[in-house]
Amino acid sequence: MPRLLVTGGCGFIGSNFIRHMLKRRPECEVVNLDALTYAGNKANLQELEDDARHRFVHGRIEDPAVVEAAIANCEAVVHFAAESHVDRSIADAAPFITTNVLGTQVLLDAACRTGVKRFIHVSTDEVYGALGSEGRFTEQTPLRPRSPYAASKAAGDLLAQAYWETHKLPVIIVRPSNNYGPYQFPEKFIPVMVTNLIEGRKVPVYGRGENVRDWLYVEDCCRAIELALDKGKPGEAYNIGGESERRNIDLAQLVVNLMGLASFDSWLEFVPDRPGHDFRYALDNTKIARELGWRPEKKFEDGLRDTVAWYSDHADWWRPLKERLRRSSAGFWTSAAGQPPSPDRR
Repeated sequence: MPRLLVTGGCGFIGSNFIRHMLKRRPECEVVNLDALTYAGNKANLQELEDDARHRFVHGRIEDPAVVEAAIANCEAVVHFAAESHVDRSIADAAPFITTNVLGTQVLLDAACRTGVKRFIHVSTDEVYGALGSEGRFTEQTPLRPRSPYAASKAAGDLLAQAYWETHKLPVIIVRPSNNYGPYQFPEKFIPVMVTNLIEGRKVPVYGRGENVRDWLYVEDCCRAIELALDKGKPGEAYNIGGESERRNIDLAQLVVNLMGLASFDSWLEFVPDRPGHDFRYALDNTKIARELGWRPEKKFEDGLRDTVAWYSDHADWWRPLKERLRRSSAGFWTSAAGQPPSPDRR
């Protein structure tokens, strides 16, 4: 894979994926197209500033001219770029439709014109909707999104599938569960918890913390995407589940314990539940294990310990981001504890 276009490569999973690919494949070149919206951060890839294999392009995926220039001579596309925060989509859905739907369409059109050999569309488990206390989503589960964010991602999935059916563009859809790890923007649940506790502030938890999420270490996600890029079957979707379900309240307790803090309850601030809050997500990994030979390798407790240590050691990375959020996010970060956390992936 000599040249690869990665959209949203300055975001959380995107930046980890670029590092992963350049480390594993010395011959690989990456064109990184990112709009550097509030969650995009060039500092995520600071160590690659002088690496000739990484070329950054500042621009939006909704802009056909920008995309046309970025995709030139690329053999494959890995499409991470998205508006991803559920709470923000509830407050204002318009940017999510623009980026996640229109932007995906612009990329798909450009990929058709240039004849890319692989197009990996990075989706989310949220397109399936909510689960009860039992069962797992399979790739055959109907898409039933319940938030504007999830609906915009489901629309992108359907567009990608349609371009395979209509144009035979070799699209592969991947649907990861909740990622966590280094460089995750500090409005997401785990970095909100860790950084708030470092600052001596409470952890905001929706409702009573009963909602369940399946957690996937970001490096395991990158391995799965690399396998899909190499061996995935065009026109197919692959779930990427972490096999590590936790209630939000139990995850909060694990983080408090890892940070050596006593009086767990005193560190929590329960906040009003999100409208339409999905109760549980869980993915069935049977297909990706059978066809691509992938399973998550990082034990959740080890990954969480490593993540807590990373944020503890990189306050110079996250403190300016949190301060910027506090200053600029109208309607967010308004409680004493901070913004109600979104247990989502990017």
